[in-house]
Amino acid sequence: MQKGVRLKIGDLLLTAGAIDEDQLKKGLQLQKQKGMQLGKALIQLGVTTQEKIMEALSEQLELPSISLNTYHIDTSVLANIDENFARTKKILPLFKLNNTLTIAMVDPLDVFTLDELGQKLSLEIEAAVCTEEDLNNALDLYYGTSGKVDEVVQFIQEKEKEEEPIELEEIISGDAGADEAPIIRLVNLIFSQAIKEKASDIHIEPEEDLLRVRFRVDGVLHEMFVQPKNLQYAVTSRIKIMAELNIAERRLPQDGRFQIRVDNHDVDIRVSTIPSAHGENIVLRILDKSNLIVNLDDLGFTKKARKEFATALDSAYGVIIVSGPTGSGKTTTLYSALHSINSLDKNIITIEDPIEYRMKIIRQSQVNTKIGMTFAAGLRSILRQDPDIIMVGEIRDSETASVAVQAALTGHLVLTTLHTNDASGAVTRLIDMGIEPFLVSSSVMCVVAQRLVRKICRNCKSSYDASDALIKELKLQPGKKYTFYEGKGCRNCKETGYKGRMAIFELLMINDVIRRMILEQKSALDIRDYALKNGMKTLRQDGILKANNGMTTVEEVMHSTQAII
Repeated sequence: MQKGVRLKIGDLLLTAGAIDEDQLKKGLQLQKQKGMQLGKALIQLGVTTQEKIMEALSEQLELPSISLNTYHIDTSVLANIDENFARTKKILPLFKLNNTLTIAMVDPLDVFTLDELGQKLSLEIEAAVCTEEDLNNALDLYYGTSGKVDEVVQFIQEKEKEEEPIELEEIISGDAGADEAPIIRLVNLIFSQAIKEKASDIHIEPEEDLLRVRFRVDGVLHEMFVQPKNLQYAVTSRIKIMAELNIAERRLPQDGRFQIRVDNHDVDIRVSTIPSAHGENIVLRILDKSNLIVNLDDLGFTKKARKEFATALDSAYGVIIVSGPTGSGKTTTLYSALHSINSLDKNIITIEDPIEYRMKIIRQSQVNTKIGMTFAAGLRSILRQDPDIIMVGEIRDSETASVAVQAALTGHLVLTTLHTNDASGAVTRLIDMGIEPFLVSSSVMCVVAQRLVRKICRNCKSSYDASDALIKELKLQPGKKYTFYEGKGCRNCKETGYKGRMAIFELLMINDVIRRMILEQKSALDIRDYALKNGMKTLRQDGILKANNGMTTVEEVMHSTQAII
């Protein structure tokens, strides 16, 4: 490859036969619309994969391809490249031989980075091709923050021994150089590591003689750091200041939020404090806006359910309910649904608590109970704003339910959530809340129940044939062979066998028969039994199908659905 010449990835993929002219044209259009890299656009369109792009680049440029999940790098070369530079340029040093440094790159066509690095280090640079997912995992592994946290804690401890206690000015940000204060660095490192680990929550937990920090990753809590007890006040005070809470009040629970910026996108942090026996316990919910909206095709619906759900979203009026417990991914489904129908010819207004993602064109309102801005009050005001589509973040009471149903009956499409175990339970819940059965049957179009399950780590996935006992337990067809999968555990998944999460769904479409059953006040079980006989898949059935396809494990599906079976 000639230095200083920027080859085009589209041309290389065409030459390699990885895509055709029509696919390239669509990819370029999406690239222009979304301002993303062409490779990501092609992947989002589903015409190729990271692995196929890597293979094409490797073949056309005659460069080696590498799997970073199984490759052990020479850690001594990490000092050659700063972490920020490595993440920005999407590179990772592998090994150095004489005057040549070999690096892994997502985009080996980026000759400018190769030239810049060579001049900076006074070394010859050779590249190997890797996937972006593998690179991000390796960067998190080799540039982890645990060692940096230990260094900062040790520095603070030594300062304490020298009888130089942490000053309040070191906790309060604002002055130039404040980010260099040890306690601020420590808290920032905790946030940085949590976001790298894709944690949904950070738990700051005081014990009698220590301060424990745990992250919830893929729905499971993991202990990450154990810090000295004498850092407790400084750490909790720093977090409370960031959330604009009262640091002097330690007897009452407090709630707040703040925003940080990571990798060029905003991350919201919701803070909850509560007094405990050994000090204030703090839980921080991480709301990464970049992960909140996905295409409907990527949510995980079966083809049949995806088509039925899209049909409901095209309706001019009615209620669409997404149900499930807290943390089941309802917000992602709602935002993705709104994103799919958002356009300039529709007036879409929401009432939310909180607004977790700001969407263009859509008017979004925030609940504020202190001034009387409840879901019900906000919904009434929205109806005077000439809306076509309304999203109500959650139906919590009979008043909100009544206004939402009336809105649907007067020509509005209403999307909302309810906390019920399954889809049929959402219908009877509305009746239990005081909504007349004839209003429920006339307004509700469909109910989506969902849960989140962990995905199998693709790097340590292995298969096994289901035993007769398992086939019987899962109520599958006897005598038929079923293959399931599990993760053996590797460094990529921290020996858990899982990496990431996905949703399983149960979609109840309200047809004429079910409307009649609602009018007759049949039980949720009766409605469920009828729906099953007419093709509805339960949460467990959808999960088992995905387990059979190698996406999750049988154990995950059984655990997440045991309360409703």
